[in-house]
Amino acid sequence: MDYYERFRVTPGSKVDLNKFDPSHKKLHNERQEAEQETIHLRERIRDLQYEMYAERKRSLLVVLQGRDAAGKDGTVRHVFRAMNPQGCRVVSFKVPSKDEAEHDFLWRCHKVTPGLGHITVFNRSHYEDVLVQRVHNIVPKEVWSKRYQQINDFEKMLYENGTHILKFYLHIDQEEQLERFKKRLDKPAKNWKISESDYSERPYWDDYTKAFEEALRRCSTEHAPWFIIPSNRKWFRNLVVARILVAAFESFDMKFPEPTVDLDEIRQLYHAEVKKENGS
Repeated sequence: MDYYERFRVTPGSKVDLNKFDPSHKKLHNERQEAEQETIHLRERIRDLQYEMYAERKRSLLVVLQGRDAAGKDGTVRHVFRAMNPQGCRVVSFKVPSKDEAEHDFLWRCHKVTPGLGHITVFNRSHYEDVLVQRVHNIVPKEVWSKRYQQINDFEKMLYENGTHILKFYLHIDQEEQLERFKKRLDKPAKNWKISESDYSERPYWDDYTKAFEEALRRCSTEHAPWFIIPSNRKWFRNLVVARILVAAFESFDMKFPEPTVDLDEIRQLYHAEVKKENGS
């Protein structure tokens, strides 16, 4: 199945998250088989990243959004682990600093977008400014309502300058979120993830749903598509994201650059050095 098209938000289409099954058990019910395929896909991602790094003609920006405990960190850990850190980095966005708040809302994101040959993963992103700020009335509607078009213009500008964009909304339900909060309490290694906001944000579930739906509807474009990823089952989430990444990479039709030296001349120099080393 073409997961790229299956989970892509068609530009301009209405989005009703209540109609998207966050478990999606109709697809790929064999966990072991899915995890094995994800391993193979990571190897393919590694090779394709190497081609992009060598080619230096384009870059890739990946946006991860979702509710608390949706699995943004887990997606980075399980899908992007195959990438060479020399050409890939992850940027996390928290509450804006004083300096960031004194600039336009896109400023802090723009300065960390990837250069040619590189990949940047945004763990949360510029979309926080039409999510958190909207839900909590941090800025008035007349301000945040203009940001959808500003985001679209920003992403189009990046695309026209060589940056491909993939945006993943990690979709979980309330029961799964609460179960993950429980694991954070029960497992000492996860205690550090606990935040009071985990619980203070839950009463706003429906408000966030509306905010996500509007962002997905208004900002999924041909050049910067949104994908709704069923994320209750972590292993399935990883498989879907990995498949979409590979499909996108392969569509770039990348090629290794031609050598900048005369290979025959370099071979002669190499063989001369070998003879010298062998004393002949």
